[in-house]
Amino acid sequence: MNNTYFVTGIGTGIGKTIVSSILTEKLQADYWKPIQSGDLEISDSLFVGNMISNTKTIIHPERYRLGQPLSPHLSAKIDGVHITTDSIKKPITDNNLIIEGAGGLMVPLNDKELILDLIKSLEAKVIVVSQNYLGSINHTLLTLEVLKANKVSVEGLIFNGHANPETEDYIQKYSGARIIGKVPFMSRIDKEHIVSAGQHIDL
Repeated sequence: MNNTYFVTGIGTGIGKTIVSSILTEKLQADYWKPIQSGDLEISDSLFVGNMISNTKTIIHPERYRLGQPLSPHLSAKIDGVHITTDSIKKPITDNNLIIEGAGGLMVPLNDKELILDLIKSLEAKVIVVSQNYLGSINHTLLTLEVLKANKVSVEGLIFNGHANPETEDYIQKYSGARIIGKVPFMSRIDKEHIVSAGQHIDL
């Protein structure tokens, strides 16, 4: 049975794209970034494509390619585009699918819809990417609480970067979420390191 996983983060710059690359390579899954906001010449889809070693993965095209590196609703407004979750349809594939979000759960897509609404419309299992920094316990637990309150299925947590066992243990014990991986800090990111990092993921 093939699975669809939606990779979200506890904030921006947490490492969703690196983790998505690792998951895509480990599962030889397809990859899809529905909304790319800014950095079109060095997009997340291009990055993931360059990090993949297997020949099975398909990188599906973005539904929205927005010019400014801003929240999607603002970037779309500048581009004269109106984003709706109804217009974002999951690509047809017989493979596992990794979907990468934009920012965190409460990032606006328009005046009424958030990334959270997109997750619900796509009926995907969520993988939450966290990182250890001052305040990350609060951000991680809030993210998990919002998912729980909205009855969204959470596959598990992945901690990206420098380890902090005390923080990670507290989050796991308080939330009950399964830790499915701890990706160590990588000073250099290439195909070999992406493959190696997959060994730290239990999925």
